[in-house]
Order: sequence, then C-alpha cells, then structure tokens
Amino acid sequence: MGVATKLRVLIVDDEPPARERLRSLLAEIADVEVIGEAVNGHEALKESHDLAPDVVLLDVRMPGMDGIEAARHLNVLEEPPAVIFTTAYDQYAVEAFDAHAVGYLLKPVRKEQLAASLARAGRLTRAQLQRLAAAGEERRSHIAARHREGVRLIPIEKVQYFLADQKYTTVRHVNGEDLIEDSLRLLESEFGAAFVRIHRNALVGVKYLERIERNADGQCFVRLRGCEAPLQVSRRMAGELKERFRI
Repeated sequence: MGVATKLRVLIVDDEPPARERLRSLLAEIADVEVIGEAVNGHEALKESHDLAPDVVLLDVRMPGMDGIEAARHLNVLEEPPAVIFTTAYDQYAVEAFDAHAVGYLLKPVRKEQLAASLARAGRLTRAQLQRLAAAGEERRSHIAARHREGVRLIPIEKVQYFLADQKYTTVRHVNGEDLIEDSLRLLESEFGAAFVRIHRNALVGVKYLERIERNADGQCFVRLRGCEAPLQVSRRMAGELKERFRI
C-alpha cells in the first residue's frame, strides 16, 4: 500500500476568529493540511483555482457573494473540490444540499463533526464530485468562465447574448467576450425568462433588445444595445419574436 496523502483544505470565512478556530481544530485531525484561507466567495474561487484544494470549508453568510453561490461556481472548476459548509444558521441546509455539499456544520463547529465530514469528503473521488455538481445546477446570478489566470465571473444582468459554436459558447457581455462550455439548452432552461432564442445557436438578453430590422431579402436581424453588429434571426423565430416584444 502507498503512503496516505493528506487532505488539502481551504478555509473560507469573513470572520478571523472563525478561521482561527477551524485552523486549530484541523491541526488536531490526522492527515489534514490547511493550504490557505479566503475571506469571501470571490477569493475562494481564486484560491481554489490556484491551490486546487481537496476540500473547501465554506461559510454560508459572507458579504458580496455568499457561500451557496460560491459553491456552485466551484463546481465548474476542472477538478471541483468537496464543499463543507460552516454556518451559525440552520435555515440554509436545504440550499446547501442542493449545492451538493458533503457536509453542513453549525457553528461553533465541533471537532468530531468536522472530522466525520472530512472523512466523508476524502472518500469522494473527483469524478463523483463532478457528477454531483452537474446534477445540481440552479439559477445562478453569474456565469463562471475559466481562464488561465483563474475564474472570471460575469453577472447575468450584463450578458448581451450567448452564441453557440460547436464545443464552446461565446458569452458577449458589456465588458467583452468569454468562452464557456455551457450548452444553449442548459442556459435557456436556467435563464429562460431573461433571454430569448433568436436562432438555434443564439440567445439574446431581453433587456438589451432594441429593435428588429429586415433587409431587402426579407431576412430579420436584431439590434442589441451596446453591440455594433446585428444578430441574425431565423425565419422560424422572427414571428414569435415580434409578437412577444412588438419592437
């Protein structure tokens, strides 16, 4: 048998005393190594990308992005970590379950509970975690795009359109463009109220729609606020689009 490797843990909490308590508890648990700390959801994503922890101990209530949403974004990492939520509140248990946490610990965290959750996390393989993540998508407030330098979060409200092209989907937003792996079908099912399909390969943000144009050949296009180039509308979608928005 090979030598057991230590479980690499990232602590995420905006309260320094809470981080210190977790660090001291983890020091008493065998085969565990604290590899870093983060103070909010955004920092948790960056540190997880850079350090590739096996487990993230994640506070639920933090300023900015909360732990529930951070967990969903951690799921898009190539090798998602197991997530164990730590919180002083018990009303988030259902959301934590939906985000496929492997543990949900109420503060003050007890060593026995923490050790049990870590043991459960250590038994889950990366492939199992990825399957759990894929099964648990709810509506997000951001889209996460992977980059060499980390994970870029794009607010859904700033997305002008999604354009599918073979394996990847282009996200055009007010700050530029990014590539993601989400399919249009998935995006439409998750964000359908805020977007409308204008073509089999295009979803556009309803709030950015300005007008429909028709060229000499009768082909329809849409103009989007903040986008120079018009986007083509399929003939099948044109009538429905006009009737829905009367633009």
